Amino acid sequence: MIKHKYLRPRSLDVACQLLSETRGKVLAGGTDLMVQLRAEDEKLKNINHVIDINHLKELSYIKKEDGYIHIGGLTTHQEIQESDLIQKEAAFLALAVSTVGSPQIRNRGTIGGSICNASPAADPLPPLIALNADVKLKSVRGERTLPLVSIFQKPYSTCLEPDEILVEISFKSLPETTKTTFIKLGRRKALAIARMNIAVALDFLADGTITEARIVPGSVFPTPDRVTAAEEFMLNKKPTVELIEQASKMVSEEMIKRTGIRWSTEYKQPVIENLTKRAIKQILGVE
Repeated sequence: MIKHKYLRPRSLDVACQLLSETRGKVLAGGTDLMVQLRAEDEKLKNINHVIDINHLKELSYIKKEDGYIHIGGLTTHQEIQESDLIQKEAAFLALAVSTVGSPQIRNRGTIGGSICNASPAADPLPPLIALNADVKLKSVRGERTLPLVSIFQKPYSTCLEPDEILVEISFKSLPETTKTTFIKLGRRKALAIARMNIAVALDFLADGTITEARIVPGSVFPTPDRVTAAEEFMLNKKPTVELIEQASKMVSEEMIKRTGIRWSTEYKQPVIENLTKRAIKQILGVE
C-alpha cells in the first residue's frame, strides 16, 4: 500500500510553495485522485505528498467582469450547474456539468480538477473549448494564462508543470444571438462515463444565416478539440438538411483522420455523425 503525507496549506501561496518543495499532488475535490491513489496508478508512483486545497475559498467563485466570465478552479460542478450567470451566458456548460457523475460527485468534484485530470471523456471540456476558454496557472514563479485547448498533450496528460495550480477558467461572453447545446451518450442515463459527447454553438443573423459555428466532440480525439473544417463549411449558409448531413459527416471524417481506422470506428463513425446532427437540430428546434 502506498502511503502519502497529507498537507493542508492555509493559503494559495503556501500551497504553491509546498508544491515547489515536495513531490506533491494537489487534492481538489478528490473524485478522480482518490480513485487513482487507491488503484496505485502508475503515474502517481513518485508522489510522496497530497496537498489538499479544497478549503481555499478564494478559488471558488463565478463572476462576470468586462465581458468575460471567470470561474475559480475550485468551483464545483454543482455550483456551475446552479449558477444563473452560467445558465444565461453559457447554457451548454451548465448542461454538461449536470451530467457529471452523481449529485455527491457534482457537489464535491471541481471544474479545475476535471480539467487537470484530462480525461478525453470529461463532460465539461467540449463546451469550455467551444467557448475558447483560457486557464490561469499559478506557481511560486508567477502566473501564466494559456488557451485551454493547448494544455492537453495526450489522454490524462497536460503541459502543466508539477508545481502549478490551475486557479481560474475564463471565457468571453457569447453574443445573445448564439444558441448552444450539449449531448452526452453513456451506457446509462446517470453515473456513466461518456462514450461520446458533443458541444455545439451556432450564431445566426436575423435571416437565419450562420455567422459562427463551434463544434467540439468528446471521446473521439486523443485530446479535445474543435472541428474547424465542419465549422467553416457551415459559415455564411442557411441551415438545410444537406448542410447538417455534410457537416456531421465532416466531424466523423476528422475523427478518422486523427485516429485512423480502429476496431471502434465501425461504431463511432455513425454515432458521432448522428450526435452532431441531433445537436444541430436541437439548436434549430427541428426534429
